[in-house]
Amino acid sequence: MASGPTLLVSDLHLSPSRPATTAAFIGLLAGAARDAATLYILGDLFDYWTGDEEIDDPAIRPVVDALAALSTAGTAVLFMHGNRDFLVGRRFAEATGVTLLPDPLLVEIDGMPTLLLHGDTLCTEDAGYNRFRATVRDPAWQQAFLARPLAERRAEALRLRALSEREKQSKPAEIMDVTPSEVLRVLRASGYPRMVHGHTHRPMQHLHPVDGRSCERWVLPDWQDAATGLAVEHRSLRRF
Repeated sequence: MASGPTLLVSDLHLSPSRPATTAAFIGLLAGAARDAATLYILGDLFDYWTGDEEIDDPAIRPVVDALAALSTAGTAVLFMHGNRDFLVGRRFAEATGVTLLPDPLLVEIDGMPTLLLHGDTLCTEDAGYNRFRATVRDPAWQQAFLARPLAERRAEALRLRALSEREKQSKPAEIMDVTPSEVLRVLRASGYPRMVHGHTHRPMQHLHPVDGRSCERWVLPDWQDAATGLAVEHRSLRRF
């Protein structure tokens, strides 16, 4: 296994319509990630994922190959599902060498207890989204969806994507951010760790006082045609 920092990224939203972002990710995998011990991808690597047949798409194959090359080179690559790519499955993991993670996950990073999440479960005030999430995370729904032809699945994913974008226009901004009381509840229940998540596209470092302790919460940025995330080394975090 490689030695070096731990890298954390999320919300890349890779798609054929954003070739510059795909190029930036492949560049990270071939460059800085080769010097890292671990790369965590905390969800929404892809803008949508309708099943593991997507790895055969010529626009996706370079990403699969670059992930496989990084894994072979010795960097541990770990993937947590997001709200866009919750159907990433075993075939993708086998093709890339990526380890699929539960959400949330409490780990030690550089000697520091760290709770990793995609972040959508912290947004408890968005009732409409949470109903949708409960539906699409149901194994029976997923089995039925994956039984449909790929072209039909892709059309449905694009329809749902467009519907989500329209609904965002009428939602108050605060309900699409984390719910403060839920953040405190999760920190308390997890033993007061450092927290790292994505999803909200509001990168910032927060300090939360919880029961006399001060807990860090780091929000990962979304990608806009350039590699961006957090690096952890020597017990400190820095943005890249």
